[in-house]
Amino acid sequence: MKKMTLALLTAVLGAGVNAQVVTTTLNTGEAKTTISKHIYGHFAEHLGRCIYDGFWVNENLDVKKQGRIRLDVVEALKKIKIPNLRWPGGCFADEYHWRDGIGKPADRPKMVNTNWGGVSEDNSFGTHEFLELCGLLNTEPYVAGNVGSGTVEEMAKWVEYLNSPAQSTMTELRKQNGREQPWKVTYWGVGNESWGCGEI
Repeated sequence: MKKMTLALLTAVLGAGVNAQVVTTTLNTGEAKTTISKHIYGHFAEHLGRCIYDGFWVNENLDVKKQGRIRLDVVEALKKIKIPNLRWPGGCFADEYHWRDGIGKPADRPKMVNTNWGGVSEDNSFGTHEFLELCGLLNTEPYVAGNVGSGTVEEMAKWVEYLNSPAQSTMTELRKQNGREQPWKVTYWGVGNESWGCGEI
């Protein structure tokens, strides 16, 4: 049995008061539960400059990048070993329609992000770009589906597009967009926080 003893010194400021020593012993050898690293995940949300001008930058910006993914940001994030990364995340997830963010970027429809500042989103950062980022970070993707303005069918087709090896309209679409094999995304969120964004 491993034991770890922590001695804590509590210094009380003030005239005539003595410091006290408190000792705590932890029996680490008796631990029966491992906390999953996935509860310490991170998020990439369409909020401020997290995505656009954050790790997804203009082609002409003079920094090292892969496509439009800024690699100095990637290297900084790799140092903290992100276990998973949630996207599109937040209230924006419930107005995001995934099919607007696939295919040729020039053909993707623009939208207004009504949750965060009414800014224009050109959908140049979408599903394939997010999963490329996760690959660079060596982290598990966590995809949040749209149940605010989307449908069950829309989310089901996104799961099929990302995960199915079978032949279907969605998997053929994925292949047309340059991805032959499924990504096999494990972590899915059914919408955003259930107490906001019109989900209740």
